[in-house]
Amino acid sequence: MSRRQSAPRLEFEAAAIYEYPEHLRPWLEALPKQPGVYFFHGDSDAMPLYIGKSVNIRSRVLSHLRTPDEAAMLRQSRRISWTQTAGELGALLLEARLIKEQQPLFNKRLRRNRQLCSLHISEGKPQVVYAREVDFSHTANLFGLFANRRAALQTLQALADERQLCYGLLGLESVSRGRACFRSALKRCAGACCGKESVEDHQQRLVEGLQAIGITCWPWDSAVALKESRAEMTHFHIIHNWLWLGAVESLDQAAELLRTPSGFDQDGYKILCKPLLTGHYDIIPLSDLAAKRSR
Repeated sequence: MSRRQSAPRLEFEAAAIYEYPEHLRPWLEALPKQPGVYFFHGDSDAMPLYIGKSVNIRSRVLSHLRTPDEAAMLRQSRRISWTQTAGELGALLLEARLIKEQQPLFNKRLRRNRQLCSLHISEGKPQVVYAREVDFSHTANLFGLFANRRAALQTLQALADERQLCYGLLGLESVSRGRACFRSALKRCAGACCGKESVEDHQQRLVEGLQAIGITCWPWDSAVALKESRAEMTHFHIIHNWLWLGAVESLDQAAELLRTPSGFDQDGYKILCKPLLTGHYDIIPLSDLAAKRSR
């Protein structure tokens, strides 16, 4: 049976065995209509089955209970718990951390990737560099965050095909100095390898093509606190080098978090870059705060 034929059958089977999880009703009444992270727990007290986040915990949890595709997870669940946050940003950060730490059975697995790499432009040529060797928080001319070297090179090759860049100059294949590469004869390379265009023009097209995936260096000299508030709750997110160290209710509590090593974190970067740089939140450099208190 083909995949196209089997998919509807699997959906039908999931719906056929789905029953509303009545055993979870006792946990529903207290669900808040506020942002935060929620947990479906099974028999184990140590490891939840599923961790999710929402700006409205109650609404999101109830939607799970009406989803036949999640019947297996619902049958194994024994209780539901939650942690409220001051807003959506805190929920995103807490969910990402907890999934990596606890690896729930029904979540997509998130792990600290030892192969995390980027494309670095050095002396006009891109090379693959790794986060375990290079400080991504403070290194200029980094482009893209990739799960491995192969993914980085595939992105570079796709850019070369799109912009008629030379595989030889990019290090994707060997080419004799001054001789046209094979792709130049097919008019897939603009000819920087053989003098038809300048190396400078080739370099400019390369950098322009990579701009959309450029990595922003950490723009502060120290850790910062990002203030997130709703009517009844305020949290200060303590962040350093794009790593979320945690949230506190008062800046007086930040000192303990600042003892945490603050290496580059891919998930933190993706979640925090825009909120930190758009000016939508109050940002407090913690070096300024320490200076004021010492006077």
